[in-house]
Amino acid sequence: MSKKFIIFGFFLLTSIAFFAQRDKVEYLPTFDQRKIHYGFYLGLNQNDFKFSYNNKSGVPDANITVEPSAGFNVGLIADLRLHKNVNLRLEPGLMTNSKKLYFNHLSTPQDSVREVSSTYLHVPLIFKFSTDRYKNIRPYVLGGVSYNYNFSSNENNSDDNFANQFRMKTHNFMYEVGVGIDIYLYYFKFSPSIRGIFALPSEIKYDNPSSGTSPWTAPVNYMGTRGVFLSLAFE
Repeated sequence: MSKKFIIFGFFLLTSIAFFAQRDKVEYLPTFDQRKIHYGFYLGLNQNDFKFSYNNKSGVPDANITVEPSAGFNVGLIADLRLHKNVNLRLEPGLMTNSKKLYFNHLSTPQDSVREVSSTYLHVPLIFKFSTDRYKNIRPYVLGGVSYNYNFSSNENNSDDNFANQFRMKTHNFMYEVGVGIDIYLYYFKFSPSIRGIFALPSEIKYDNPSSGTSPWTAPVNYMGTRGVFLSLAFE
């Protein structure tokens, strides 16, 4: 995950909080008394992969690096109030991003580079733990799990890396943790947050055994998404 992306996210959160708490008028004083409310979110993400290797794969000195790029995420929010400081949130949405994988143990450009573009249906179930409100701000932490459906996985494609096709699993689960700030404005609540997401099962789809030992997938024991979200929620 990019350190610059994370630093920018924290700088944005603290700057917004600083200016929001200067308002003397308390907006939306009864907003948090609602049992259920709805909203939507927009945001940016930057994802890469964590790898672990199988040293008995028959592919010596395997080494894979990732070049991530920024993507975007958009979705809806349904929030259920469980306690004055605890909420349960369902946040279904879409997440897109692309990455380049460099198989540094392979010599030719055709073999050593694979571009992976992914579009996920991202369905997180999140617990949100908030502090008491101070003026027009309310910091919080969150954590939960998500189901992810990868529309671009190519899992069922019969072609594999021997035909220049990198494949991933269609279904996966991730967990995510983060911090954010609720900011109460005149008409709505604005909630920026920064979150880390982490895949649980491996996402790699191994190349066809009939093709022989694959220098792309055989040395990989685990490949899972690691990413950071900068999310802007409107409720």
